[in-house]
Amino acid sequence: MSEPGKDQDELAGTEAPFVSHLIELRDRLIRALIAVGIAFGVLLVWPGSGPLYDMLASPLVSHLPAGATMIATNVISPFLVPLKITLLAAFLLALPVVLYQVWAFVAPGLYSHEKKMVLPLVISSTVLFFLGVAFCYFLVFGQVFKFIQSFAPKSITAAPDIEAYLSFVMTMFIAFGAAFEVPVAVVVLARLGVVSVDQLKAWRGYFIVGAFIVAAVITPPDVVSQLALAIPMVLLYEFGIWSAKLFIKHTQAPDAEQQTKADGAA
Repeated sequence: MSEPGKDQDELAGTEAPFVSHLIELRDRLIRALIAVGIAFGVLLVWPGSGPLYDMLASPLVSHLPAGATMIATNVISPFLVPLKITLLAAFLLALPVVLYQVWAFVAPGLYSHEKKMVLPLVISSTVLFFLGVAFCYFLVFGQVFKFIQSFAPKSITAAPDIEAYLSFVMTMFIAFGAAFEVPVAVVVLARLGVVSVDQLKAWRGYFIVGAFIVAAVITPPDVVSQLALAIPMVLLYEFGIWSAKLFIKHTQAPDAEQQTKADGAA
């Protein structure tokens, strides 16, 4: 039976590290918010919230009939929607700083082999998400809007609402950004031992079917956007299997690495 005084002695001093961690977390959150605020201010000055929305809407506007424009059905939409776009762009612009603050807060508590695992995953997931958004904006939108407008009856004048368009764009960006994270998910599952590389290869056919089902559910009901989402997912799954082999090899704990070498020598 432990003595009450002894328990208090064991707990003594634990409050100070906890408070210091909270203070550090607060400071890093403030720095991240400051980075987003600075990016937001810069984007408001140049190029401005209006031009940013015009750039976002250009893939759709370029495929509208001559003389057709987008409309705002809400009184404050012409003010709020461009501001939302500017805030989103500011967050994406400041994302490297935000991720660095997260990394700097977590890194001191990690082992060296864990740092080898976490930092590449943070960087690669960020790059892949940006690639997914860029792929959607520069390649998919143009083909999707062209395909949709080709089916529009001539008796209908297209005048999309700016809020509805923003919702559509955000859904597509998140869908393609998340789809491009497939290699990261594959590598993490393999590295944690949830699945093996051989199992990932054996499940290739199931993933292909699942990718087309996900694409059919998430994207608009047109064949162009569904193929544009499903095919990259399948290719990235193959890339993830290849990456998992290298990642597991180079991020093992020292004792696990020595055991692997011993097994190979035997």
